[in-house]
Parts: sequence; structure tokens; C-alpha cells
Amino acid sequence: MFQSMVIPGLSSPGQNIDVFLCPLIDVLTQLWSSRALTYDISRKYNFVMRTALMWTINDFPAYGMVSSWSTHEKLACPYCVENNKAFTLTNGGKAFFFFYYHRRFLPPNHRYRKNMKDFFGGRVEKDVAPPRLSGEELLDVVSEYSDIVFGLQSGKQKFPDFGLTHNWVKRSIFWELPYWKTNLLCHNLDVMHIEKNVFENIFNIIMDMKGKTKDNIKARLDVALFCNRKNMELVCDGSRVTKPRAGFVLEKNAQLLVYKWLKSLCFPDGHASNISRLFNTEECRLYGMKSHDCHLFMQTLIPLAFCELLPKGIWDALTEISYFFGNICSSKLNVDHIERLETNIVETICKLEMILPPLFFDSMEHLPVHLPFEVKVGGSVQYRWMYPFEKLDITVAM
Repeated sequence: MFQSMVIPGLSSPGQNIDVFLCPLIDVLTQLWSSRALTYDISRKYNFVMRTALMWTINDFPAYGMVSSWSTHEKLACPYCVENNKAFTLTNGGKAFFFFYYHRRFLPPNHRYRKNMKDFFGGRVEKDVAPPRLSGEELLDVVSEYSDIVFGLQSGKQKFPDFGLTHNWVKRSIFWELPYWKTNLLCHNLDVMHIEKNVFENIFNIIMDMKGKTKDNIKARLDVALFCNRKNMELVCDGSRVTKPRAGFVLEKNAQLLVYKWLKSLCFPDGHASNISRLFNTEECRLYGMKSHDCHLFMQTLIPLAFCELLPKGIWDALTEISYFFGNICSSKLNVDHIERLETNIVETICKLEMILPPLFFDSMEHLPVHLPFEVKVGGSVQYRWMYPFEKLDITVAM
């Protein structure tokens, strides 16, 4: 059974979201401890019902509100918590990325761990992946933080060393549930929004979308600082600075071919929206793609659209990430298959790290690493994503 909640107000409630969740927690506590006499209309008899909250389903910003681990800045990942190596780009401003971070998730003998040329730092990666904390361990951590004062402006109350050694903003009200610490999965990473963000970042950088691409002047300045890619560095000719076209960026003629092909596509009724209406071939622009449009494009069209237009190494990496999202969304998966996906997605992201500029890698490009684990403990993503509730602010499953 799904319990949906609509939080009133025009702005985000932030830390004050627990005010709106209090009645829900009271009811859930009562349904777990005291239980409730309930009538089964199908069998026509009364029974005593006990209810437990399995998990919450929400997008990434709302994830931060309900879990109390802020999903902003360098420590955004709620699984890696403080055990990550993210840092601020020199020229990228507020962009945080995991550029030399994912090799830690590879097997100890993987060849990428010894690659000192193509990865940041020019060193062998010997660190291991950070451990995932259990519910009991997380409860021990959050118990050290005092209650916040509701009503103050969101974000004004911060504990010491916030953003340096932790990203906790409060002790979530969900910890008041007596069984919450035993849940294997408390808050779901939303595959719908992650897939949409990853697709948009890939499409915008390949099609060189003005104002949206992450291959801009600032990105090239960071390439010169952090990467060993002379062919991507800015070229200064007197007072003029030029940006060499990268191998992952399509030429204008190739971009036009992609737009014309997309404009001509037709799909069976109910399979997809009219994607052709979203593309303007004259302006080479893309307008208003919804989550399901991105879902379809990521899993079906990316390998086809760029097959003969990109170098094989780049096309292979894009096809692999398309394959990953297609498989992670499958309704039938076995544990062995999921574990292969868990290894393959890390290798795919490492391939993208060797191709794309550092500015490309924000938290959305990191989160797919943790999706196979959630599938193992939570089951198919069709029961744990935001598609049925896209217009709601927060949803919890009971």
C-alpha cells in the first residue's frame, strides 16, 4: 500500500519537513505497537492489523530532507557519507565531482586501478570502496545530534564540521519508529530522476547544447589542471582563445543528421510520446523532454542515434550505460546478474572519466554505482521509483 503526502507551501520545507511528518509517524507508531482492528471486505471478517513502513520514495533533494543527510555539496552521496574523495573544481564554481573516485569500487586486480595516465592524480588506486552503514550504525551516528528548532529558516541550523566530516542536518523523525533501524533499505534513490539527469548531461555534451553543455570554457580550464589531455586544452593565439572540438562532441552536420532522424521517428501508440515534436531541426534544439522521453531515449535510442557518428570507444561507453539502465529497470533479475551490473557500471563510469571533462561528473553520475545494491535488497525499481507519483512532493511506501 502506498501512502502519499502533499506538503503545502510554495517553497521547500527543508529541515522543517518533520513538522508535516509528525502525524504520519504517530499513526505508524500506533499501527505497529497497538495495532488496529480492521475489516477485510473480501473475506468479510475482522482482523488485527499491524503496519510497518518499508521505505520512502522521493527525488534526490527530497531524499536529503527525509533522511536528514544533505544531498548537496561535496558529501552528497548518502551511501558513501564522509568516506568520499569529492572536491570542488577550481574553475567549475559550485560543481562537485567524483573524477578519481570510482576506481575504488573496482575489483582489487582490475587494470584501471594501475592506470596512472588516464585518471586524475597519476597514481595507482589502492583504496577500497567505503562500507555501507547498517541501520544500527546510522542510528548510533545520528543519536549524537540534538534536535533542531523548527520554524527557523531552512539551512540556518548547522552542526559543527558540517560539509567537512558529515552532512547531517538533524536527526530524522523516522528514527522514532521502533523498527526503522532494522530496515535494509530506508530511502530509495529514484531511478527515474537519476536516469533523466544522466541522459540530459550526456545528450547536452554530445550535441554541444549552448548554455547546457558541460564542455564549456571553465571545463577546459579544469582539464588543463587535472587531466593529461593536451588535445582538449584551450589554444591561445594572441588575444584570441579557441576551444578545440573534443572527440565526444558531434560536428554541426552530424548534429543535424541526429535531429532529422529523431524528427522522423514514429512509435506505436502507448509506447512513447510524440518525441518528434520536441526537436527543432532548423535551430538544432531540443525542447521539453519529460522523464519518460528521457527513459526511452536512454535505454533505446542512444546506441542507435550515435552509432556511426562517434568514435568506437566513446560509443561503447554510452552503449554500456544505456544497457545498464535498461537492465536495472528489468522486471526480472537474478542476484548473479545484478552483481555483474554492479561491477560493470563502475567500469563504465571509469571509461567516461577517461573521455569526458571533470565538470561532467556531479552526484547524478555517481549514484548509479549504488542502484544495483538497492535492487538486491529492495526488488524491482518499478515499485520504488517516482513515475506513479511524479507530481507529488514525497511518497512513502507501507
